[in-house]
Amino acid sequence: MQSAFIDIGLDRAAFLHVGDIWDAREGDVVRPIERLLHEGQNVLVQVIKDPISAKGARLSTQISMAGRFLVYLPQETRIGISQKIEDEAERELLRVRLQSLLPQDEHGGFIIRTMANMAEDCDLAADVEYLHTLWDAIKNRANTSEGPCLIYQELDLAHRVLRDFANDETDRILVDSRETYLRMMGFAEDFTRKLAGKINHYAAERPLFDLYGVEEEIERALGRRVDLKSGGYLIIDQTEALTTIDVNTGGYTSGRTFDETIFKTNLEAAQAIARQLRLRNLGGIIIIDFIDMDVAEHKEAVLGEVTKAMARDRTRITINGFTSLGLVEMTRKRTRESLARQICEPCPTCQGRGQIKTAQSVCYEILRNLMREARQFNAREFRILASQTVIDLFLDEESQNLAQLSDFIGKPVSLQVEGLFTQEQYDIILL
Repeated sequence: MQSAFIDIGLDRAAFLHVGDIWDAREGDVVRPIERLLHEGQNVLVQVIKDPISAKGARLSTQISMAGRFLVYLPQETRIGISQKIEDEAERELLRVRLQSLLPQDEHGGFIIRTMANMAEDCDLAADVEYLHTLWDAIKNRANTSEGPCLIYQELDLAHRVLRDFANDETDRILVDSRETYLRMMGFAEDFTRKLAGKINHYAAERPLFDLYGVEEEIERALGRRVDLKSGGYLIIDQTEALTTIDVNTGGYTSGRTFDETIFKTNLEAAQAIARQLRLRNLGGIIIIDFIDMDVAEHKEAVLGEVTKAMARDRTRITINGFTSLGLVEMTRKRTRESLARQICEPCPTCQGRGQIKTAQSVCYEILRNLMREARQFNAREFRILASQTVIDLFLDEESQNLAQLSDFIGKPVSLQVEGLFTQEQYDIILL
């Protein structure tokens, strides 16, 4: 595997592959991991992918720290530029600007983020100073700490909004917590002064989530079905390996021909799918089943609309186009759990299957287990504890089967409703 499992203080050990070790190469050859690490060794690592389902966190020894306009790579020497800045002249200008601002004794590398094209030289210089100070603090703490322990944690949501999302197009930022408002103002004064005047403390009586319908949006983002304005709808199913999205016309019949109706529905679905991927934070392999289109130009237009809609996503996306089965295959980088996995847990009744056994199936299961118990134990009487629906079935449709089993084992069988049991839960008591 050429990997190591690292104790970082969580329930599950984290995963470090040799390809994520900074000094693993000797020229063009990757050294074996057993020559780089040994059991009991303390190593400074960064989480690059949060724990997902049964998988532990993925780690790297290649440290990177994000500022507002720059990402600092203390172990590198190169200056990289965001791929979203496509103009070559602009890329070169940004590289030259940053190099002129770096200290003469600079040993680290940087990645210039997309927002840097709107930054002044003083903003870039402040980012460089902040990242250097942060790296010094991380090194000092790492040298004086015993592992496993937390050395540095990424900014919380409120501060990440200021650093990564707010820009000149932002009208205002409403904060309903006085404490959070003060912390954001302090951060803005130090690192994002242009945004300080846009941060407002919301003190009205009506809850902020109610005012803007946030709760309703969260509920919609957790549902399987997403309705489109035209009358069509999406069905989104998330599994361990991949996410499937099915597009349906529903009651939408607008258009001069059936092909035109399908085409318009698919175009609208492309925009909705891009939004749902961001809202739900869906990652990994994603399969989209658009409504079948016979016109080649329609397919190209829908694929172009998907690509255009996905361009707003900050997460890396790869779109592979239509398969021979007419499905669109794509991947979206997954670094943390989806929205549903973060704020929901498996249903205790169905254990996350989304279905439960019928009352009749549970009855037959109880009868089989009752037979096993009778062969193993010589009880005076057996008592079945089950939900109301299962007991009702034993008293009605399955009464004959229960009576026949009682005669076969030669022992009486009594029934008792257990109000706290779900339909699948039951117990057999030996008396």
